[in-house]
Amino acid sequence: MKTLILAGGKGTRLWPLSRELMPKQFIRIFDDTSLFQKTVERALLFSKPKEIFIVTNKEYHFRVFDELRDMGIDIPEENVLLEPVGKNTLPAIYWGIRTINENFGKSKVAVLPSDHLVEVNEKYTDAFKKAEKLAEAYFVTFGVKPTKPHTGYGYIKPGEKLEVGYKVAEFKEKPDLETAKKYVEEGYYWNSGMFMFDTELFIEEVKKLTPDVYKAFEEAKSIEEAYEMVPDISVDYGIMEKTDKAAVVPLNVYWNDLGSFDSIYEAFKKDQNGNAVRIRGLKAEYIGIDSNNNLIITERLTATVGVRDLIIIDTGDALLVASRGEGQKVKLVYEKLKEKNDERAIVHRTAYRPWGSYTLLEEGDRYKIKRLTVLPGKRLSLQMHYHRSEHWVVVRGTAKVVVEDKEMLLRPGESVFIPAGVKHRLENPGKVVLEVIETQIGEYLGEDDIVRFQDDFGRS
Repeated sequence: MKTLILAGGKGTRLWPLSRELMPKQFIRIFDDTSLFQKTVERALLFSKPKEIFIVTNKEYHFRVFDELRDMGIDIPEENVLLEPVGKNTLPAIYWGIRTINENFGKSKVAVLPSDHLVEVNEKYTDAFKKAEKLAEAYFVTFGVKPTKPHTGYGYIKPGEKLEVGYKVAEFKEKPDLETAKKYVEEGYYWNSGMFMFDTELFIEEVKKLTPDVYKAFEEAKSIEEAYEMVPDISVDYGIMEKTDKAAVVPLNVYWNDLGSFDSIYEAFKKDQNGNAVRIRGLKAEYIGIDSNNNLIITERLTATVGVRDLIIIDTGDALLVASRGEGQKVKLVYEKLKEKNDERAIVHRTAYRPWGSYTLLEEGDRYKIKRLTVLPGKRLSLQMHYHRSEHWVVVRGTAKVVVEDKEMLLRPGESVFIPAGVKHRLENPGKVVLEVIETQIGEYLGEDDIVRFQDDFGRS
């Protein structure tokens, strides 16, 4: 069995916890393992590393490999397919299926979203083994038995019973509460968004049912051209709802798509007052007085008094307060930030880069202070800024610094000043993480004020 992991989503309904450059699949929501890493662990149950393929946004290229490196997993670089632009799930899955077929020939492929929380046990592995057999003749989706009426999920009506699972009688969109109750009573399943496909069967059905997708990949001379041609379409709408080969295999395990903060509240363990609390950071703490049934995720001391049924998300640079049950509307906040080009829709205070990360500590009129963390053996691009000067102070490790034609080594407590308009570079030649405090001063401090002359990671 081969595995295709979908990792290109932006997680806009989980702002400010999730941002464009650090979406929910890469966040440590529940423990020290990201949802993406949990998905890779599930993929390894059935596939070798060389049999795992990942479709992701080009912006997440280095994030994916950082996550894999942290796991000690060596997936070939050519197995990571970088979409030039997101066009929904069908183009992503078709590109992955087509690539697997080219590499391995006719194969069974498990398709896994990377941002769901899924319980793994014998029932999980048994369902995938059954689906692998059924996929010879059917397009298999996995149906989760509902634990309650839920208005945030799509539903599957099972039809004719097969040797394994059922033929799909009908797919249902997200219902209102009364309709959801009816679906649960009548034995419908939640649509999990996980699939099992035979590569040759899938390619032929795409050619028949969504020829625009097939032609885009077959006729384009590059993946960029294919994505210009291909329509924005989901696999459910483009294939599963149209084909007469859809089947559902029951998946009787805990599953949560974490599509909103309401879903996250459901997944968290609760204290004796029904509060779901996640503390992030050494100085974070929660004190609740007469407070019940709240979701609190915070990076600082947070206290609530006499409140209930709230979503409170604090990420240092942003605070979200919403009523539980209104989680789906958080996306509207993200959209308003995007409309005014606010960078808080895109990055956290801590932004990850191929060489490490930086954290914004303080900013004001004409100044900005950051903590740079450079991984061993990594270096920033050889660069220059038009509008700002920079002052670097080494806090930990040894820094190799280039300023114009001068090269120097700096140790903890030592510093260097780089005027605006001067070429410079920061490198970590050591074996421990390098930490540097950077003070920027200038009339414009945007991240786009950068000219790269050379870059180890191929960035423009």
